Amino acid sequence: MFEFLKPAPPDAILGLSEAFQADPSPAKINLAVGVFKDAAGQTPVLDCVKRAERRLVETETTKTYLGIDGLPEYRARTRELVFGDAVAAERIAMVQTPGGTGGVRVAADFLASHLPRATVWVSNPTWENHVNIFAAAGLPTETYRYLNAAKTGLDFQALLDDLEGKARPGDVVLLHACCHNPTGVDLAPAQWTELAALIARRGLLPLVDFAYQGFGDGLHEDALGLRTLLAVCDELIVANSFSKNFGLYSERVGTAAVVTRDATTAAAALSQLKRAVRSNYSNPPRHGAAVVAAILGDPELNQLWREELNGMRQRIAGTRRQLVEALRDGGAGRDFSFLLDQKGMFSYTGLTPMQCDRLRSQFSIYVVGSGRINVAGVTPGNLTRLTQSIIQVL
Repeated sequence: MFEFLKPAPPDAILGLSEAFQADPSPAKINLAVGVFKDAAGQTPVLDCVKRAERRLVETETTKTYLGIDGLPEYRARTRELVFGDAVAAERIAMVQTPGGTGGVRVAADFLASHLPRATVWVSNPTWENHVNIFAAAGLPTETYRYLNAAKTGLDFQALLDDLEGKARPGDVVLLHACCHNPTGVDLAPAQWTELAALIARRGLLPLVDFAYQGFGDGLHEDALGLRTLLAVCDELIVANSFSKNFGLYSERVGTAAVVTRDATTAAAALSQLKRAVRSNYSNPPRHGAAVVAAILGDPELNQLWREELNGMRQRIAGTRRQLVEALRDGGAGRDFSFLLDQKGMFSYTGLTPMQCDRLRSQFSIYVVGSGRINVAGVTPGNLTRLTQSIIQVL
């Protein structure tokens, strides 16, 4: 019955990681996979996580199922961190999900059930899996322009023109709260204000993907876009992730949240979110959520986490500067200072697909064909070889 099956095309990013693993070169560099790496090229377990886990091992009394909506204290702490005092808690319907990907999928299923005629507008480019998720949920997608012609900065007017002229009332607009994946190009505060006004005026529904809180400018600063939307939009959806800012990639810790106009509607939305969860994975895993709840709920561990998060953010920012300086000093013949304006782990370098292919085939440097790199994959040990190779392919 399965003889008709054909191999699915490899994932653009995970496929590169598989090719990287198979590459025998001792000098290979992986700038494709989206995980934080320290100066030694390792993805560490945070000290605050280790301490919380030891505490959980000593005090945990059960491994029974969580409720469909997840660990209550985790959801409460997440709500405080993500939303602060920007919206009343009783207006927020929130469920714990398996990572930010699970949060986007639960949001997609919710939208497909209750706004089936909506089109989801995503930036061009966006995280590649966004379109896959909405398609799997049965939702059509369209794109709004995002980058300028050089693919190194924002074309904000084109973004506004597309949403103003093409999106219909009732459509959904997916926005990256900060550290845009894959470009690293974010909106300025004044641009968030103008975009929020357009969304409210046009009757569009924001869906905010919040996967990198704290990796841009800081925990509070990175929530500015979301808070700006909440000031003028009575309703929106947020999918958040703790994979990056807690280093809990394999624990799959996230949420999906629907903000409504009042408590009654929020209760109805929660029941529908739980229905979507029940028919998908039934209930979420406990461990990662318990770790996050323990850290956010303990003043000492919370402070330690913030310090470690600051360290990760500062390493990424410092690496950006070092990369720009090394390319300049090496005689790249092209100004890469635009990388300094980008935020988070990812950056669009302006490299062409052919140049990215040469980096892989000739130098065993793995970069997504769009020119996106994971800045955190650059280390003191590979910086010189990386910049010399980029200069050669230029």
